[in-house]
Amino acid sequence: MVENMEKNRGLSFYKRKKKISPAHVREVFSWIFGILTAVFIALVLNVYLGTTTSVVGVSMEPSLYNGQQIFINSFVYLISSPKRGDVVVFLPNGNENAHYYVQRVIAVPGDSVAVRDGILYVNGAESPFVTEKLADAGIAANEFVLDNDEYFCMGDNPGNSEDSRSANIGPVKEADIIGKVWFRAPCEEAGMGFVK
Repeated sequence: MVENMEKNRGLSFYKRKKKISPAHVREVFSWIFGILTAVFIALVLNVYLGTTTSVVGVSMEPSLYNGQQIFINSFVYLISSPKRGDVVVFLPNGNENAHYYVQRVIAVPGDSVAVRDGILYVNGAESPFVTEKLADAGIAANEFVLDNDEYFCMGDNPGNSEDSRSANIGPVKEADIIGKVWFRAPCEEAGMGFVK
């Protein structure tokens, strides 16, 4: 018995097994869940708020300038529809090969649109968004009513704008609208900031 006690006092290479406690498992899973949630949120924000494009042409001056980078909010129109005054990005007639058009929504579904004596009328009243006299009435020379999924869009510089007045563009279908312009990058002509 004395021999056994002496043997037990020497070095022991016995390793105790580490137990994985439920608290450790919960902590590991909470880290994994947190990381996956952060990655998902980053992807959603990038897809819906981080989409960028450049303005092509002078049709939106002085609000936006040719070559200016803009950020597009694609998410907002998943939960609501474009409103009068929104600056939107769309593909004319859904043409995937065309460049993005950037213009302001002047009239929404159900509105009547007409240009008479160079003045744009929406529902019989002068549009507050177009103060310049229009030399070209285009398809709006004859009054028409927008369908349930159509928007009448124009540039802020209507004398140099190919827009919904043009027969090859016409009223913009809601399905062709990519999103709302919500932020503009700085450029020499204008500062950066949120788009009104």
